Amino acid sequence: MRKEANEQRLDAPVPAEPAPASAAPSGRDRFRNGFRRLLKGKRRKFLALLLVVAIAGGAVVWRGRGQTAAAVTEYQEASVERRSITNSLSASGTLEPADSYTVNTLVSGEILSDTFEKGDQVEEGQLLYTLDSSNASSSLTQSQNSYSQAQSSYQQAVDAKYPEADLSGTVTEVYVNEGDSVSAGTELLKIVADENIYVDFSFTYADSDDFYIGQTATVFIDGFEGTLTGTVTAVSSSSAAVSTGVPLTTVRVRLTNPGLVTSDYTASAVIGSYSSYGQAAVKVGASSVITSEASGKVTGFDWLVGDSISSGDRICTITGDSVDDSIESARISVSNAATSLESAQENLEDYSITAPISGTVVTKTAKAGDNIEGGSDSTLCVIYDLSYLEMTMSIDELDISSVEVGQEVQITADAVEGQTYTGVVTEVSVAGTTSGGITTYPVTVRIDETDGLLPGMNVDAEIVISSADDVLAIPASAVNRGDTVLITADSPSAANALDQEAPEGYVYVAVETGVSDDSYIEILSGLQEGDTVAYLQAASSSSSDNAMMMGGMGGGMPGGGGGMGGGMPGGF
Repeated sequence: MRKEANEQRLDAPVPAEPAPASAAPSGRDRFRNGFRRLLKGKRRKFLALLLVVAIAGGAVVWRGRGQTAAAVTEYQEASVERRSITNSLSASGTLEPADSYTVNTLVSGEILSDTFEKGDQVEEGQLLYTLDSSNASSSLTQSQNSYSQAQSSYQQAVDAKYPEADLSGTVTEVYVNEGDSVSAGTELLKIVADENIYVDFSFTYADSDDFYIGQTATVFIDGFEGTLTGTVTAVSSSSAAVSTGVPLTTVRVRLTNPGLVTSDYTASAVIGSYSSYGQAAVKVGASSVITSEASGKVTGFDWLVGDSISSGDRICTITGDSVDDSIESARISVSNAATSLESAQENLEDYSITAPISGTVVTKTAKAGDNIEGGSDSTLCVIYDLSYLEMTMSIDELDISSVEVGQEVQITADAVEGQTYTGVVTEVSVAGTTSGGITTYPVTVRIDETDGLLPGMNVDAEIVISSADDVLAIPASAVNRGDTVLITADSPSAANALDQEAPEGYVYVAVETGVSDDSYIEILSGLQEGDTVAYLQAASSSSSDNAMMMGGMGGGMPGGGGGMGGGMPGGF
């Protein structure tokens, strides 16, 4: 009975499906997006689907012996059944190491030593090669000397602008005034460290116990009339002998310089009942005359005779273009010398080649004893970081919004049969690539457990977007726009038929959809087991001696079947 009824319906007019007033995005819309994906990514399926649509929507005309045969409309029927549905994105790619580095050098020379072999594990910063660096070492020494000289010249230029006291003492002479113009070599002031003079006298036939510190001494300065009074400041603790073999004791006496005594004078003394032996040299306290080392105007000078001054105190400031230009020139020289020194140091470091990353040496092309020419093509070795592997999936623009960092990815490789690896999405790039009207986006996947996998292997990757197990499902093409499904009139769910015109023997029901894949879609409500759904399939009668030609896609459906937006469920 069912077969006969179906045969009757085959020739029956198929009323056009009325378009709903408004339709929210539905399962049927999701199917349409899936169809768009077929248009972009699955060419063979697309061609097959296109053939079906063309047959359903066009007129088939047989020309031969004056006969014409109309296309026959058929519905494909399927039972509502339980199954598992997985919505996933798949792509293929090539495995890459976590990081890789080609070690080369920009310097030339003989390799004096290497510290590793191919296959060794090396650590970042580990010394790999040592090259002959004798020329570079000489250049570094020259650069260091030039830098030191430049620094010294700069300091001299600064000191010339800001003259300072070179000892502590008393200002005894002032030679310039505030605002004076001076030239290099002009005396500015005199500093005397100590105004006293000191004489070490020798006494014969005397013991050190015959003298004491603080004892008064009468001093005779050779060439001066009269005497000066001094004080014993030190007595030798042991006796010595003069050339005659007579023992003597040395006593140091301090006395005030009358102002004219210099170190060119000699003196003798009487201390207690002892007279000194011979003439002793006079020692005068240190003094210094500060001169200008640059030409310019004296500013900030406020020293007076008698002022106490300490070593390092600024005397004044010499202002003017000449002294400022000298400082700037010296500063530039220091900067240039520092740059040259840094360059020489870096150049020397280039002769000691270290590992830029931690990893495994996969290629070694240079060894100790080789002479290499520096340059970007001077490959010494290649290091792979194999702590994890990565691959890149190209995801279609229609699907990229479903991908996010942290999603799990299932990885399989033909080279490792029966093994499935788990990866994770680490980056979703927004830099898409368009080719042939299709835009894809790179998605980076990281695989930590890599036993059996190697860089360069081709792998397949799948990202599960959503899934459902043991759910009611029907062919995805059976869901129409507006989430309606055509079912047989004797299906249990036909009791909930919509007030909508349907082909004879069928009714429309509303459904709620869930997860879908390329073939099936989950039904959350509106259908039940035992229901039979129908979706359009087109076929044509044939005449053995006739040729066939396809009509336009916009042609009417024979028998009132309607265009693609009519009797065919889910018209696009």
